[in-house]
Amino acid sequence: MATLFHVSLSPFCRKVRLSLAEKRIECELIEERYWEKDSDFLRRNPAAKVPVLKIDGRTLSESAAICEYLEEVYPEVSLMPSAPEARYEVRRIVGWFDDKFHSEVTANLVYERVNKKVMGQGYPDSKNVKAGAKAIKFHLDYMTWLLEQRRWLAGNEMTLADFAAAAHLSSLDYISDVDWNRSETVKDWYAKIKSRPAFRSILADQVSGFPPPPHYADLDF
Repeated sequence: MATLFHVSLSPFCRKVRLSLAEKRIECELIEERYWEKDSDFLRRNPAAKVPVLKIDGRTLSESAAICEYLEEVYPEVSLMPSAPEARYEVRRIVGWFDDKFHSEVTANLVYERVNKKVMGQGYPDSKNVKAGAKAIKFHLDYMTWLLEQRRWLAGNEMTLADFAAAAHLSSLDYISDVDWNRSETVKDWYAKIKSRPAFRSILADQVSGFPPPPHYADLDF
């Protein structure tokens, strides 16, 4: 069985968890307080970041590289299209969420509201929270634009791009930081992906001191 060292609300860990679950790869989840830089964990990943996946006798780090590995070694239930231009679009959107969306939204909301308290780093910076709340509107509008042209974010089939976006949005939804009324198109997309069996373990997550909102695990929200 595979083992994933993770943090519940980390979108990078959630993206890997969704990929593993969609491919029906059994995996033990171990919460890792990576900020404490435990010596055992540093041996697994000197960069002191999660996720870290132990699978096939290997220890893998960096979520994008992990997902690419899973796609190549476990091709059943593919999350990448076959055409080069379509694969490019998936990678572009994954990069958008893991880079731009993360730095402008997730880091300013989830990290400020949750991570700082969990790590004992003080209170949220109100300027960052306001910046994140403003930035998410732009990103939801961009998602709406994409989804008005396609069935899914990167094309007409569900791909890793959808899991990358859902990983970030589900983390934000846990702390009620997504205005689902802004876009029925995005809300419908999220309800569709949220209803997949791969999402079940994520919807069951509980972060100590931060109970999820009532709608969080509601598939019809």
